[in-house]
This record gives sequence, C-alpha cells and structure tokens, in this order.
Amino acid sequence: MRRWAILLLALVAMLPISGAAAGPAWEPWQSVSGVFDLGGPRTDGSLLVAGSAALYTLNPAGDLQPFARGGGGYRDDPTAEAYLAVSSGQHVAAAGCDFARDDAFILRLHAPIGITRVDRTGTQTGSFTNVNAPGLNGIAFDTTGSFDHRLLAAGPVNGKTEVFAIDCTGAVQVVTSSAPVLEGGLAVAPSTFGSFGGALIAPDELSGVVWAIAPDGSSQQVVNSGLPKGGDIGIESVAFVPKGFTKGGYVYYSDRATAGSPHPGTDHVLRLSSADLVAAGVRDGDMLGATEGGASMIDVRCSATCQVMNAVATPTTAHGEGHLVFTLNQAASPAPTPTSSAGVIAATKQSNAPIGAFVAIGAALLAALAAALFAASRRRT
Repeated sequence: MRRWAILLLALVAMLPISGAAAGPAWEPWQSVSGVFDLGGPRTDGSLLVAGSAALYTLNPAGDLQPFARGGGGYRDDPTAEAYLAVSSGQHVAAAGCDFARDDAFILRLHAPIGITRVDRTGTQTGSFTNVNAPGLNGIAFDTTGSFDHRLLAAGPVNGKTEVFAIDCTGAVQVVTSSAPVLEGGLAVAPSTFGSFGGALIAPDELSGVVWAIAPDGSSQQVVNSGLPKGGDIGIESVAFVPKGFTKGGYVYYSDRATAGSPHPGTDHVLRLSSADLVAAGVRDGDMLGATEGGASMIDVRCSATCQVMNAVATPTTAHGEGHLVFTLNQAASPAPTPTSSAGVIAATKQSNAPIGAFVAIGAALLAALAAALFAASRRRT
C-alpha cells in the first residue's frame, strides 16, 4: 500500500499546477509613437488613433496608416491630451440634423478652446465649435439618446467640472457647472445599466470614484473603483461592453510612453480578447474601468445595486490614456494566426482556462487520495 501512496504523491508533484489559468493580461498589440487616445471603430472596422499631434487609422489586421496629413489635415500640440470621439451617425432631434458618420471631433486645448472636426476622409479639418471654458479634459458621444444624441464635453472650472452638450450645428448648451472633478475617457451608460442608464459616466483618478452626471445636471456616485488613486495613477477611462462583444472581439487602450513616470509606458495600442474577459466574468452591458497607472481594470455591473470585480488585477508598467474602445466579432478583429509566435501565445492563453481548472481539480483529488492511502498504509504498519 505504501508503494501506491508514494507513487500518487509523486504524480501530484509532477502536475503542472502553475499552468492553471491566470487573469487576463493586456497584449502590447501595435506600436504607435506618442499614442494617447483611440476612437471608433469606423465603418470600415478601423480604429482612429491619436498620437504625437498626428492621427492614424489602425485596421483589424494591425496595419497603421497616417490619416489627415495632407492639405487641410490635422496638426496640434504634440504634448496636449486632445481626446477625441468618432461619430456613428447620430441624429439630434431638437436640431433636426445628423452628425456625419466617421467624422472625428477632437478637443482643442489652445485658444480658442473648443472642438475641432476632422471629416471621415481626413481632407477637411476646421473648428466645429468654441466653448466658453478655461480648458477641456473629456469628450464622448451620447449613443443612448438621453442627451438627444449630442456630443458631450467636460472641462475643469473653479474646482468643479462643467459639462457641455453640443448638437450637430455646433450649438453649445451647459448641462452643469458643478459636476465633481473628473477627466479622461468618458462614456454614456446604456439604458440597461441600472438607475444610471443614460447618464454620462466619468472617472476621477484623484479619488478613485466613478461618477454619473444625469441629463438634468445632477451628479451621483456610481462606485468607488477600489483601484489605486492619485494623479497619473487612478482610474482614467470607462466604457460599456457592447452587445455581442462576448461572442467575439477585442477591447483596446492606449499605453503612452511617459518618461520619469513610475508607469513609463511603451507607446503601444494594448488589447484584450473577449474570450479572456468572458473567462474573467465580464458580460455584455457591463462597465469596464481602467487606470492610468498600470492599466488595471475593473468590471462593474449595475441593476438594483452595483457590483465591482477585478478584470485585470495586476498592474503593469503601462501608462493608460484616453478611451477604451471595442471591436466586435472575430471577423472585425481577428486573433493572430497560430503560425506566428503571437498567435501561439494567444491560443495557449485562451485554452489555459479550462485546462487549468481541470488540472487544479485533478490535483486536489489526487492529493486527497494520496493522503488517504498514505494514512491507511501507516495504520497497517
């Protein structure tokens, strides 16, 4: 009997417990100099990328192309965090007009403060509107309709935040001048997001709190992220998992190289597969929130109450900036082919979850059996 006990213990020792599934981890997907924000996807499935005062398109295959560089193209201060939003063709009922599909709207942080528009071809650039504010630090489209599908922008004023709603004619309306401190990648919540459905959701990196600003201008805390907080550290971006994402797709985030920072970054567009996030418990309609320092990420699900869980628990050296954006289904955002080393890594990573679970269960059963047999052998002797 003792021989069997020793043999089982040896088998347990050889099991690859370390192969059990780890949590999701960002893939440094494509290098982009000075990357700090993403928008889209555009009609052709590409992302619009902002980096070093220049724009690019980045298609699902990973091809990076200069955008809006010719006559009438886009140029701005390479050090400015000029966040952007890409139109999906929203209709503003009150103004009786539409935002053109794939046009980009970019914060203009020098006088006159406002929004610059770059058309979908990249050949026409100009001031879309001016905003009476000392600065701007956030932008997002209302894709839910609670703000009449207008473009929303935010900026600091006297220790608070002013939020503006801008229609497709460029007319500006102040939603509130007393919202809490916030900045970064903003998003409007879908109607399914509990009592916060339709609100503008905004992160505050200093406190770690995620806020909801309603169309009437009132503000309410959604959750305390529980993530590390502070300037250039705390929660930087929020976004909502679109319907169909859990069937296949990717989420993307900017990792900006920032010299002298504890999180120095690498100038890459990062990405995570839907398969990894689903394995971590993420579902369509959830809110994801990512930090600036380290690109840690939480998943928030709200119905009668809100629940928070870790999606990417381990911070890295990444320096996250701007918006989280999504592409849907494998056709729109394919995984690398297994013929490449990246594809092998990705395929192994996605298959580790079920294998790791079975290995862990098998190890526990074998360990229990070995202990029982060893105890029995000792009683016999």
